[in-house]
Amino acid sequence: MRFDVLTLFPELFGPFLESGVTRRAYESRQVDVRLWNPRDFAEGNYRRVDDRPFGGGPGMVMLAEPLARCLAAVRADRADAAPLVLFSPTGQRLDHGAVTQWSAGAGAILLCGRYEGIDQRFIDAHVDVQLSLGDFVLSGGEVAAMALLDAVARLQPGVLNEAGSHEADSFNPAIDGLLDCPHYTRPEEWEGRRVPAELLSGHHAQIERWRRQRRLEATARLRPELLAAARAAGRLDARDEAFLATLGPAGGPGL
Repeated sequence: MRFDVLTLFPELFGPFLESGVTRRAYESRQVDVRLWNPRDFAEGNYRRVDDRPFGGGPGMVMLAEPLARCLAAVRADRADAAPLVLFSPTGQRLDHGAVTQWSAGAGAILLCGRYEGIDQRFIDAHVDVQLSLGDFVLSGGEVAAMALLDAVARLQPGVLNEAGSHEADSFNPAIDGLLDCPHYTRPEEWEGRRVPAELLSGHHAQIERWRRQRRLEATARLRPELLAAARAAGRLDARDEAFLATLGPAGGPGL
């Protein structure tokens, strides 16, 4: 798959694409990332890409024309109908289900906004999808683009060290949509805190049940709406329900 990123700061992506386990996806071109700077398509000596907003107000607005030229160059190079994605607070919340869909597709063109925003006429004419990481504002879309690329890359075959590593991730609806369980490693005791005995037992069924209960407990306490969705989808069995019945109203041990 191929992702073309329109950004005024392509240098931000260098360390990201060259670090960590997901770099395998970028180096192998399983996830082919190409960077385009709209400033290269601006006119004049100063290659201006922004201007003051009509109606007054703080900040600057990205100009439509350099973005349009940059997008035209990308589309000519791709020769397909890849969607143009804008990262915006008004967009659809990016979640695991959406990431899974993106990871199985052919890619997209990612537009990283800056300043106060982008001329709405360009958005109306060219943007196909708007995505948001949550109810907060970033300085630009680059961090959001990296988040999408990272989430997509780790789902590609052979990228993670173990083929099934991502299957138990939090929010995975293909499993149950619950939060992940706690994880421990050596030493067995650290600052007076011991690893749970179940994980040291060597009893695989006991370990798996402990992990399942911790996932249920964490989800009930921290994200009860995810638990409700798992229940509605029939992803909980009688043992799960029996365990949940022992928890208090806040997802802790019952009194």
